[in-house]
Amino acid sequence: MKIRDIVNREIVNLTNCEQEPIHIPGSIQPHGFLLGLKSGTFIIDYCSENVSDYISKSHADLLGKGFQEIFGNDAQQALENYISKDRMLSSLLLKVELEKQLFVCTVHLSDGIYILEAEPSSEEHKKANEVYDHTTQFLTYLNGSNTMKDLCQLVAEGTREVTGYDRVMIYRFDEHYNGEVFAESCREDLEPFLGLHYPHTDIPAQARELYLKNLLRLITDIDYSPVPIYTLDDQEGKNLDLSLSILRSTSPIHVKYLQNMGVGATLTISLIHKNKLWGLIACHHYSKKNLSPDIRLAAQLQGHFITSQIDLRQSSEEYEVSRKVNLAYDRLSMFELSVDGEEKFKELVSHPEILNICNATGVALIIDEEVYSHGHVPSEKDILFLTDFLAEKSNNTSFHTNKLLDILPDHPELSKQTPGVIFHSLDIEGINCIIWFRPETKTEVNWAGDPSKSIIKDKNGLSPRNSFELWKEVVNYSSKNWLQPELDTAAAYSYSLQRQISLILVAKEEEKYRKLSELLSETNAELENINWISSHDLQEPLRKIQLISSMLINEEELSPSVGKMMNKLNLSAERMQALLSDLLKFNKVKYNTEPFVEVDVSALIQELKEEFQENYDFDIQFEIGELPKLTGERFMLRQLFSNIIRNSIKYRSLDKSPMIKISSPESIDWEDQEAEMEYHYLIFEDNGIGFDQKYSKSVFNIFTRLHGNSEYTGSGMGLALCKKIMQHHKGNIKAESQEGVGTKIFLAFPKIA
Repeated sequence: MKIRDIVNREIVNLTNCEQEPIHIPGSIQPHGFLLGLKSGTFIIDYCSENVSDYISKSHADLLGKGFQEIFGNDAQQALENYISKDRMLSSLLLKVELEKQLFVCTVHLSDGIYILEAEPSSEEHKKANEVYDHTTQFLTYLNGSNTMKDLCQLVAEGTREVTGYDRVMIYRFDEHYNGEVFAESCREDLEPFLGLHYPHTDIPAQARELYLKNLLRLITDIDYSPVPIYTLDDQEGKNLDLSLSILRSTSPIHVKYLQNMGVGATLTISLIHKNKLWGLIACHHYSKKNLSPDIRLAAQLQGHFITSQIDLRQSSEEYEVSRKVNLAYDRLSMFELSVDGEEKFKELVSHPEILNICNATGVALIIDEEVYSHGHVPSEKDILFLTDFLAEKSNNTSFHTNKLLDILPDHPELSKQTPGVIFHSLDIEGINCIIWFRPETKTEVNWAGDPSKSIIKDKNGLSPRNSFELWKEVVNYSSKNWLQPELDTAAAYSYSLQRQISLILVAKEEEKYRKLSELLSETNAELENINWISSHDLQEPLRKIQLISSMLINEEELSPSVGKMMNKLNLSAERMQALLSDLLKFNKVKYNTEPFVEVDVSALIQELKEEFQENYDFDIQFEIGELPKLTGERFMLRQLFSNIIRNSIKYRSLDKSPMIKISSPESIDWEDQEAEMEYHYLIFEDNGIGFDQKYSKSVFNIFTRLHGNSEYTGSGMGLALCKKIMQHHKGNIKAESQEGVGTKIFLAFPKIA
C-alpha cells in the first residue's frame, strides 16, 4: 500500500498571496489530530502524521482501515449516531473514547469525506456552568446598551472574561474591507488599539471568504510546526478541502504578520450580517494559549449575540434620523406647486424642510434649464454641468455619493466644494432634476502603520509589514455619508415632486393647445368667409366678364389680334368659374349634414355610364362587375364616382378607346386599415396615360396637377374632393398607376350594420 502526504508546497509570497489556496494546505496545527473517513464505509482515507502523539498507532497503521476496526464498535456506534442526528458543526460536540482516552471531536462532511478532528478532553478549563453564568450575565449587558458601540464594548469585555485572552477586539469592516477596531478590552499594560484602522490587504479576499464559511478560527501557538496529512496514493490530484476545519494550518504569510505584531496565539470569530462579513471578534494572546471546544463555543456565542443585534442597534441609531427626515417630508408635502411655476419654484427651494428631508446644506432644482437654488451650492454653471453629467451617469434615474472626486477626478475644485450629492431625475430626458449637496468634512483616520506600506521589502524579499506605529491620515474631498433614511426620504420626495411637475407641464401644454385651438378656429372662420366670398360672390363678376367678352367677340370690326385676346379672356373666365364651382363643392362636403341612406352602387354607376356615353362623341367602354350596396349620402357618392370616371376619360390614351373597369373584391391588402373593421371595397381601373407611382399620394392634395393647362383642363381639385368625400364616409382612398398603362383607384367603405 503506497501512501503520500498532500501538503501544498507552492511557494507563497506577497506577490501571489491573493491566489494562495488556503483552504487546502494539506496540513494541520498540532493540538489535535485529523481523520478523513469515506462516507458510507468509514474507511480511513486521510490521517494526520501526529496521530501517534495521541494514540498508540501511526498514520500508516490507520490508512485504508475501517474506523470500527481500529477504534471498536462503541466508537463506531457513537460516530454513526452523531452523524445520523445531524449534529455536525453544532454546539453538541462528539465526545468519544479512542483507545481508552476521551477525546472531544468536531465532525463535518467535505466532498464525500467525513473530517473528524479530535482533541484530548481536559478538566483544566472552566466548567460548563461557569461558561453559562458568563453568558447569562452578558444577556443583562445587552439589555443595558443602546448603541452598537456600547454593545460591542460589552461583548469585548465579556469575551475576554470567558476566554482569558490578553486582548479582545471587535473589528468592523467598511465597504472596501478596511478594518477599524470598534471596541476593545485588553490588559492594562498593553498599548490600546481602539480606533486604529487596518488596510484591506491585512485580510485578503480568500481569507474573508473562509471567514464566511467557518465562523471560528483558532491558532494556539504562532510558532507551531505544521503537521502533514497523509492519504492513500490511489488517484491523481487527491486533496482535502479544510475550509470548515478547526485544526486547519494557517497561511505562512498570516503567521509572519502575527509574529511581526508580537502575538503568540489568536482566536477569531466571524460576525456575519445579511450574508456579508460585517466584522470579527479578534482575540490576541502574547504567549501560547489553547481553549477547550466548550469555551470556544461559548466565545462563538458572543459573536452570535452581536450579529443578532446589528439590525436592531443600527435601526435604533437610524430611528431618530428617520423620524426627523420623515417629519420634514410630511411638512414639505403640504407645499403645492402651481402653473405659474417660476415663483413657486423659488419658494420651494427656499422652504426650510427641503434641506431637512436629507440633512443637506444646499439644494438645486433645474426646470427647463432654469436653475433655482438655495443654501451651500456650486455656481449655476457648475450645477448645469453636474446636471448633464449625473443624468448621463445615472441613465436619467438617481445617483448619490459622498465623494464626488471619485467620479469627477478632473474637477477637484467642484468636488472639494460640495463632495456630497444626491441626484434625482424628474423626467425621462434628464432635463428636469433636483440635486441636494453636502460640504466637505475633513476626517482624520488613525492607521496601525502606513497603509501604503502594508508590504515591505527586506533582505528576504517581500514580507508583511512589521511596523504598527500610529500613522495619521487626513481624508479630504469627502462629505459625511448619506444615511439610508436620508436617501429614502429624498427619493420619496423626488417621486412626489416629479408627479407635481408633470401635472404642471401637462397643464401648460393644455393651455397652449387651448390658445392654439382658439386661434385656429378664428383663422378657419376667416378662411371660410374668404372661401364663401371667392366661390360665391365672385361668380357674378365672372359671368359679366364672360358675357361682355362674348359680345365683343361677335363684333365685326374687331381686329384678329383683339379677337384672339378676347377668346383667351373668355377661356380664363371659364376656368376661374370652374375652379370656384369646385371650391363650393369641396366646402359643401364639410358642412353637409344629410343623413346616410342605403345606396345601390350598381344602379348609380349605371346612371353615370349612360350620362357619360351620351355626353361624349367617342366610344367609352365600361366593364362593371357585381357591386355592393353602401350606406352613405347618395349625392356625394354620385359626385365621388363621377369625378373618378371623368378623370379616366380626361386622361385617356389618344390611340385607343377608354376602358373603365369597376369591381368589388372581397378583400384588398391595405396596410392602413384597422384590423378589427370590416370594409366594402371598390376598384376603378382604366387604360389611360397613367402617372408615376411616386405621385400616388400627392394627387389627392388640393390644386395638385400633374399636367399643364395647355394639355388638360381642370382645377386640380377632383381627386382632393374624392378624398374629402371618403373622409366624410369614414373610408379610405388610394391610387396605383403606371405611365402608359393606366390607373387604379381603390375605395374602402366601412360596413355599417
